[in-house]
Amino acid sequence: MLFRRWLTAITIVLLVGIPAGYLVISAEQSRDSGRDKEAESSATGLQETWPSQMKRRVFEVPIPPKSKHVAYYETSNWKTSRLFVQFRTTSAGLDRFLEGVGTSRAQLEDGEVTISTRDADTVGWDFGAGPGDWAGVSHAQKDPRPSQDITVNLADEARPVVFVVSTATP
Repeated sequence: MLFRRWLTAITIVLLVGIPAGYLVISAEQSRDSGRDKEAESSATGLQETWPSQMKRRVFEVPIPPKSKHVAYYETSNWKTSRLFVQFRTTSAGLDRFLEGVGTSRAQLEDGEVTISTRDADTVGWDFGAGPGDWAGVSHAQKDPRPSQDITVNLADEARPVVFVVSTATP
């Protein structure tokens, strides 16, 4: 008799307790995800964190591993979506990034800032302030693939700062 009661109690715990625990954990993860998305959508400027892997793939912005000071901002409307990204990398990281985008360091034009004033103002970039040895390239691609405007500050050749505006149209 005692064995049967124990068996019934264990069965109830397994049949009810485990799914209930799973639901509680799932609800908490969902709530956290919603908070993250709310914070991201209410951002009004660069967020000092890496864009998600999905955003990097969609906008074709392959940030090199070990990059520092990574920040991004995304805008969307019915006509276009833009991903603004900035990061500091190494000289080899810059080459890897440019190759990943589909261009190269040889395509960078010295003295060129390829990011428009309007786009720069959106996130507070000022390419005229402070020291800068600027080089840039616009990498246009056929729709639906995104096009990138890339400007690089080469003032420190060993640690260039990369600014990217990747534009996708639906």
